[in-house]
Amino acid sequence: MSKQKITDEDALAFHLEPTPGKFEISATVPMTTQRDLSLAYSPGVAVPCEAIAENPELAYDYTNKGNLVAVISNGTAVLGLGNLGALGSKPVMEGKAVLFKRFADVNSIDIELDTEDPDKFCEAVRLMGPTFGGINLEDIKAPECFIIEQRLKEEMDIPVFHDDQHGTAVICAAGLLNALHLSGKKIEDVKIVLNGAGAAGIACIELLKSMGARHENCIVCDTKGVIYQGRTEGMNQWKSAHAITTELRTLEEAMKGADVFLGVSVKGAVTQEMVQAMADNPVIFAMANPDPEITPEDAHEVRADAIVATGRSDYPNQVNNVLGFPYLFRGALDINARAINDEMKIACAHALANLAREDVPDEVALAYGKNLTFGRDYIIPTPFDPRLIHRIPPAVAKAGMDTGVARRPIIDMESYELSLKTRMDPTASILRGINARARSAQARMIFAEGDDPRVLRAAVTYQRNGLGKALVVGREKDVRVKLEEAGLGDAYRELEVVNAANTQHLDTYKEYLYERLQRKGFDRVDVHRLATRDRHVFSSLMLAHGHGDGLVTGATRKSAHVLELVNHVFDADAKNGAVGVTALLHKGRIVLMADTLVHEWPDENDLATIAERGAAVARHLGLEPRVAFVSFSTFGYPVSERAEKMHIAPSVLQERGVDFEYEGEMTVDVALNAKSAEQYPFSRLTGPANVLVVPARHSASISVKLMQEMAGATVIGPILSGVDKPIQICSTVATANDILNMAVLASCKVG
Repeated sequence: MSKQKITDEDALAFHLEPTPGKFEISATVPMTTQRDLSLAYSPGVAVPCEAIAENPELAYDYTNKGNLVAVISNGTAVLGLGNLGALGSKPVMEGKAVLFKRFADVNSIDIELDTEDPDKFCEAVRLMGPTFGGINLEDIKAPECFIIEQRLKEEMDIPVFHDDQHGTAVICAAGLLNALHLSGKKIEDVKIVLNGAGAAGIACIELLKSMGARHENCIVCDTKGVIYQGRTEGMNQWKSAHAITTELRTLEEAMKGADVFLGVSVKGAVTQEMVQAMADNPVIFAMANPDPEITPEDAHEVRADAIVATGRSDYPNQVNNVLGFPYLFRGALDINARAINDEMKIACAHALANLAREDVPDEVALAYGKNLTFGRDYIIPTPFDPRLIHRIPPAVAKAGMDTGVARRPIIDMESYELSLKTRMDPTASILRGINARARSAQARMIFAEGDDPRVLRAAVTYQRNGLGKALVVGREKDVRVKLEEAGLGDAYRELEVVNAANTQHLDTYKEYLYERLQRKGFDRVDVHRLATRDRHVFSSLMLAHGHGDGLVTGATRKSAHVLELVNHVFDADAKNGAVGVTALLHKGRIVLMADTLVHEWPDENDLATIAERGAAVARHLGLEPRVAFVSFSTFGYPVSERAEKMHIAPSVLQERGVDFEYEGEMTVDVALNAKSAEQYPFSRLTGPANVLVVPARHSASISVKLMQEMAGATVIGPILSGVDKPIQICSTVATANDILNMAVLASCKVG
């Protein structure tokens, strides 16, 4: 799998556009009329204020406290960058806040405190307690982080959790449970060596000891060697707690006969000789970031029986905190917990370990481009496993209830799990899935309009993100100038620029085109002009001859015109079953609309074909298709000649014997709103539709643009379906990111 290349410019642009930072606050209640304002603020707001003053527990009912976590730092240990200060840490804390939302639907806000004094820090956090349902401490250097967390846990009645310590520890524990299971060893018997006695290291060893590891079997090392009874140099009370009586003094000595190595230290701390000296079936968690203490390749070169985990996503068994903290807080918040205790952390570790032993869902295998099965290269679930949200929080919540930290125990655990399943935004995992599939496909993508800066930015991003090879059609000089103007001059050497003047295949292309067009009024001069001067035709010819794997075009010309040009080379028209399907993503829902590109006024047979193409695209995106033929009438009322074909189209599908749900004709609210659909209990749809087949292209265009402008929906498409090769046509108002999305779809052969 190729590694992603992210430039400084990419990172800065991502944080600058479309607005500075990574999130904004939006209201969850209507704020339009005078009545709304009177209820939201004065005088209506006085009622819940008085209720909460009388009974503080009601804050969880009448405010956002119960689903609000503060991510708090003073910036003294930012990533691996050191002390950047409070303000310097803000991008990281904003990032942590959006991870909470993305993975567990936890609202979160970042707070940076400008002090290195633990007393002042604790006082500030403690005073903010009434606002939040939990506190996530982040990037605070050791040993202050130990002092701060312990004090705040004692002084506050909401969960306080330092993720750098416990997040790593929980995922490490989950992986270790499975690694030992595969090795046939027990945690109480194994000899464990930890290198790195900072926040994460100490938390890891403490959690493992609370899970059964024996104190005398755990050897902790820091930069000065083994932490032994009687050592005075570089010690503190947290290290002293893990000092043992031993003659061993160096990491090298400690590694002899060790069953488990845990590294939260520095690149290269472990040598192949150390690995060779370990016990049979050694377990190596080399978690230093960005580079591990020893790479899996080097470890496996000397010990084929080793199970290796790292902190990196480009190796198997990634120890990734995002598997822990969102779900720990989700479970804790849902019982209005007073704390996150060891039992809750251990429950999280066991739930993660158990999940990795189960069959992996198809969508995860699809996303990662390989089958994942429990074994030496898969001991920890992947961060994008859709089961995490409904499997981990219930385990955490149950442990919290069993240990008495729940203010409001969950009575119906089954309903709770169901609510978690429906809580998450499915669009995020769909987009992640197609990106992962694209990375696996490594397609050579033809970007037809190399004179457009948006297209060039998309092409550069495509290649630098490790998605495949970008082939840009354009004149070399134009491409170079445009890249320089966009601040991407260094990317010119990375891209392959293709045109009629530098290709070896022009004669082959022209002959092929003449064969297709000679009976359509084109002579050889016309064909030469088309092949050499029109980039849409030239790019299509490249694709038709296998000189690229996919094509993205349309950013500079109207889609109807581009489609006409593509049709010189491919059969991408209504007669040959081509269809345009547009994906609308809005508020956690995804709906596909068709046909938005090809059919001007389809008849009932065309509509049935459009439905089949829409269903195929839905399946490519990981959705189980439910197709609705939408109109202004529902099941024949009101009667209208215009709606008749929508009424007949489902019976055409019935004759074809398709294998997906479909129904119609119906109004959009009946198709999408479960409440409206209840009036029609005979409907064949088992839930809201996710593919809408509309009467004509103009109604599709109006609907998509209305959703885009009025509701702020994200639009992907139209996705061209039913053509021999992957061709995607962007809109003329597409951003570089939109063009990149279309390239990803073409790479995955969605359509």
